[in-house]
Amino acid sequence: MSHDPGGLLFVALGLVLVAAGFVWQGRVLRPLSVKRAQAAVIRDRSRNLLRSADMAIAEARRRAARDEPAIVTVEDVTRAACQHYGLFAEREEAAAALRQRYEAADCRLDCMTDAFS
Repeated sequence: MSHDPGGLLFVALGLVLVAAGFVWQGRVLRPLSVKRAQAAVIRDRSRNLLRSADMAIAEARRRAARDEPAIVTVEDVTRAACQHYGLFAEREEAAAALRQRYEAADCRLDCMTDAFS
């Protein structure tokens, strides 16, 4: 019985890819460039702080009673960043993220914050 060499090569390549996937187990490899790795860390941190600010604003709006302003604090943002992303953000970083999302979400109508003080 003769086998097609192209088919055997295809099967062998598939087995190599499966073995590589088993070894790496879905882990993400670091970029080879140190600058690119640092830029990625900074981008991820910034994005996660902004998401934490969004979560804090949403939670404050849910907690607020009807016809009362929602109160969002910088501490709420740092707590959300720590709980959801494992980030330990400085007050200045969290306040900057909160100010940015506060203005983007048009929170002046129904929220109060200490991020501007």
